[in-house]
Amino acid sequence: MNSTDYTVIIPARYASSRLPAKPLADIAGKPMVQRVYEQACASNAKRVVIATDHPDIVAAVQKFGAEVCLTDADHPSGTDRLQQAASELGLDDDAVVVNVQGDEPLIPPALIDQVAHNLRNDRDAVMATLCQPITELEMMLNPNVVKVVTDAKQHALYFSRAAIPWPRDEFAGQPQSLPAGLPVAHHIGIYAYRVSLLNDFVSWGSCLLERTEALEQLRVLWHGKKIHVAQALVTPPRGVDTKDDLLRVCQLLGESN
Repeated sequence: MNSTDYTVIIPARYASSRLPAKPLADIAGKPMVQRVYEQACASNAKRVVIATDHPDIVAAVQKFGAEVCLTDADHPSGTDRLQQAASELGLDDDAVVVNVQGDEPLIPPALIDQVAHNLRNDRDAVMATLCQPITELEMMLNPNVVKVVTDAKQHALYFSRAAIPWPRDEFAGQPQSLPAGLPVAHHIGIYAYRVSLLNDFVSWGSCLLERTEALEQLRVLWHGKKIHVAQALVTPPRGVDTKDDLLRVCQLLGESN
């Protein structure tokens, strides 16, 4: 497998509790899904496909000339949508697929290449993702910030919304700051998968840990599979979850055009 032998699939779901029709939101003259697509095309992927559940998104994607796959509307997660798209595209079990979220219009192409490269070069892993060091106590204690702990071979031991690892002695009293050198890391939600893992993932169904933490990657660890984790080469900008996020990205991209 050479450096370009992987596929990017962009799940783009129409419904969103905070931003309905989010993939179609206008960002400096282009729908958000097109902005994400253009970032993905700037990576070394040999193919970029948008997987959606809605004909309006299909029409918008066809208008700017991207490849699109219409998937079922009732998928419980983006990973399930990814698996259906990979199946309909006829990808081999050993093929590498990178999931780029449809609300990441500023995703650095270097991160897309990084997770694909890392998975391709770790035959023990079925999945790869990224992280960044946490340096502030408030961030470590925030349950909205997902933490990851890895082993000596850069494989995930656990993902959690809790503060892990917990420095027992340093935090015996009232913690004021993080101890120097504590290996606490923030998980970044970009993934590369082998297609065989996607097929297994949807057949397994959700597990107790996944439901408890609301973190679907725990399903993979629950079944004893390896997830490669590396520090991100660059810091990814925040995605678009709210109207304020959308305004921020619109201003940023509007000023750069």
